[in-house]
Amino acid sequence: MKDSQVRIRIPIHHPKEHRQASLAEEDTGSIATLLQKNKLMQQQPNARGTLPTGVKPNRRTTAVPSAVNSVDTALPIAGVAAHDARAASPLPHLRPSAGRAPRWGSRRPWLPFAAMAGVLVLAMAVPALMAWPRQTAQPVPPSSRTAVPAAPSVTAKGETPVTRLPGVPPMPAVPAAPTRSVPVAAEPDVRVYVTSTGRTETLPLEQYIVGVVAAEMPPSFEGEALKAQAIAARTFIARRLLADDTSGAPAGADVTDTVKHQAYISKAKLTREWGHSGKSAELAKIQQAVRDTKDTIMVYEGKPITASFFSTSNGYTENSEDVWAKAVPYLRSVSSPWDKQLAPRYSETVTLSRQSVFDRLGLSRTAIAASTGGGSMPEIRILSKTEGHRIKKIEVGGSIFTGPEIRNKLGLRSAEFTWKAEGDRIAITTYGYGHGVGMSQWGANGMAKEGHTATQILLHYYTGISFAQASRILS
Repeated sequence: MKDSQVRIRIPIHHPKEHRQASLAEEDTGSIATLLQKNKLMQQQPNARGTLPTGVKPNRRTTAVPSAVNSVDTALPIAGVAAHDARAASPLPHLRPSAGRAPRWGSRRPWLPFAAMAGVLVLAMAVPALMAWPRQTAQPVPPSSRTAVPAAPSVTAKGETPVTRLPGVPPMPAVPAAPTRSVPVAAEPDVRVYVTSTGRTETLPLEQYIVGVVAAEMPPSFEGEALKAQAIAARTFIARRLLADDTSGAPAGADVTDTVKHQAYISKAKLTREWGHSGKSAELAKIQQAVRDTKDTIMVYEGKPITASFFSTSNGYTENSEDVWAKAVPYLRSVSSPWDKQLAPRYSETVTLSRQSVFDRLGLSRTAIAASTGGGSMPEIRILSKTEGHRIKKIEVGGSIFTGPEIRNKLGLRSAEFTWKAEGDRIAITTYGYGHGVGMSQWGANGMAKEGHTATQILLHYYTGISFAQASRILS
């Protein structure tokens, strides 16, 4: 070896030892240590081993014979820089070797491609996820649907509370139509014998109901009361049509226009006396009530009921057997306190002579004299009363009568009455008006004024009934 040559010693570390040293440095090092070391190196610019300004620490340094000192100092500095780079590198396989600039992925050339592929997959997956269809609620089959309980009605602030009666659940004004769509039968015709003309009118059922409501109930009544009357009138005629019952009517007629069946005002008379005499608004009110209840009737065990009604109660309705000697399950005695408050003729007094009373009751003078001990005034004594607080049995001059018999024979307004002898005359005071079975019309108006619906009114006066369509029953 010549003297001019410079001997350079480059320390060679074994790969295994280098790896162990690196791992030891990683175990004992931390981010805080590396940051502190870098800060110290920046504070000592003249310390040996730092690079001159403008020289990159990872760039390869080549030794030349004319620059021995540069070569002698470059190599250790490169080693220090490499050591610092190894300490700062978080991944061992990305650490650069001594004296060589790190090339990312040099040991795993597939990493850049994998990263690019991952980005592409993510870019394609995001729009697909956003466009993915959401799960929507499927309609429940009709067979598996369950009924949802109706929300309880709430009385509005300031509204008069509605009086609830025992056994009268809240129901809509008009029953809902059946869920199954069935073909509606043609509207039946009703043949009415008009007594004033002696002729029989044939007209559609709903038009007939308009004439009945106009004749049977004052148009000044509440709308819900008029609806209840329309349903009762429709039920009455539907029962007769279903049974083909023409009793009490002339040949060729189903009913008459009298209270023997149902009172009725002909269409011509309504047009002449209502439509052109200032009562058109009242007629329209009745027609609306009939339209609102169209095709609705009351049934019991699937059959139209005997929808009896009367004007005014004495505070109660009657059991059917106390008036007609036949018990009907839906014609039961119920309270009706509204009549006394509203009906203008709730109580009425008539005065009859003793002779008139004797004659109408069929009592002879001999029988009366025997019962009174020779006196002129027959003894009157009440034996029993009905559940509806009317006279059930009464004794007059030794003979026993029923309350309805006395009412009919003497022409009284009600079977509940009191009497007072005034010389040769008898003053009789009655309470209510009518037979007392079924719906009280003044009571229905009182319920309507308190906010009850037509169906609630009917459910109160007709025990245990339900509603159906007349067209289905008659078809």
